[in-house]
Amino acid sequence: MKPSLFMTREIPKRGLDIIRENFDVDLWPDEAPPSKEEIIRRIKDKQALVSLLTDPIDEEVINSAPNLRIIAQYAVGFDNIDLKAATKRGIYVTNTPEVLTETTADFAFALMLAVARRVVEADKYVRNGKWKVAWHPLMMLGEDVHGRTLGIVGLGRIGCAVARRAKGFDMKILYYDVIRREDLERELGIKYVDLETLLRESDFVTIHTPLTPETYHLIGEKQLRMMKKTAFLINTSRGKVVDQKALYKALKEGWIAGAALDVFEQEPISMDDPLLELENVVLAPHIASATHETRSKMAEIVAENLLAFKRGEIPPTLVNKDVLNVRKPGFS
Repeated sequence: MKPSLFMTREIPKRGLDIIRENFDVDLWPDEAPPSKEEIIRRIKDKQALVSLLTDPIDEEVINSAPNLRIIAQYAVGFDNIDLKAATKRGIYVTNTPEVLTETTADFAFALMLAVARRVVEADKYVRNGKWKVAWHPLMMLGEDVHGRTLGIVGLGRIGCAVARRAKGFDMKILYYDVIRREDLERELGIKYVDLETLLRESDFVTIHTPLTPETYHLIGEKQLRMMKKTAFLINTSRGKVVDQKALYKALKEGWIAGAALDVFEQEPISMDDPLLELENVVLAPHIASATHETRSKMAEIVAENLLAFKRGEIPPTLVNKDVLNVRKPGFS
């Protein structure tokens, strides 16, 4: 008999087909996520769960499923999962790291270029019939990206990938991280500074830090007021790293020149959120990893983790390694 599995959303075919061959899959059919109550109902008798970052897999959910043995997260982040509760129960938690690094770095740079060169505004300008003169010296002036100073907050895999792209734009690169990486400083030609210095000196600040208690609202009113009035903020990490209300105030009152966001404190963003009224912010619906190849590879990694666990092997991208002291891998 195949192990039973609940999947909170459809994932790309390349991974889904493998999972269906090896598991008895209960797939949530809607594009919108199931409620917490629905997840609890669906996993009550399940042995495995495929979750997304938006699914609240807290202690209550975990304890509602006595047969649950593995949570395979379709994401790099896992701050939606109570790791302590999972480990205590002997439940393995996996994620999909590395595969989306380059794709996310591409998108962070796309957002940087879009907000600096006013691409979204220009598109609306054309579509709304405002383009009346073929060319004018003062039409839709933006800011250069090449040769400017880029501040990277969080020098993990994605932060490093962004730095490599910035070198091609001849940018001066500063970074701040809780861990100093002198090897990468030499390799990438970047400079380590404290957060305040980074904010004061950068023309572009791009955030690539995970969401933790220490990084919650890492960028708030105090930090935004430190930035140049001509500077831009880019966030493709987690929405709650930035105080969104303070950011709106900064954009509205001109403390900074603009922002480009792929993530928000509340997702989807409310249609009455005042950020939507502003022209100097580019907004995207959490799509930094949204390419066919990357999303398919993420699905494959989810399948690989599940199959390894089924065979009694340690999943390749196990997050809570302490669980190995609690229970051996496998459904038996």
